[in-house]
Amino acid sequence: MNFMDNTMKYSVPKDNSEAEVRETLTEVYKALQEKGYNPITQIVGYLLSGDPAFIPRHNNARSLIGKIERDKLIEELVRGYLANQKKES
Repeated sequence: MNFMDNTMKYSVPKDNSEAEVRETLTEVYKALQEKGYNPITQIVGYLLSGDPAFIPRHNNARSLIGKIERDKLIEELVRGYLANQKKES
């Protein structure tokens, strides 16, 4: 059996609380809207690339999002999406 047959387990760092991550995403979303950007595509661009240039400095959004690991942001987005799907079912 080679290593490709096994499922890898991933653990997200516990540095930031869920509430802090949600608050940060909300603030970044608002800053992007205020600057006239499509917040969803800009956040996706940041999450995929890690390039902070997708997030404006407006209202300190770039600094805020940079304080949270991207995997923690993705984890919270998936958690929120799945919780919303469960409510709709």
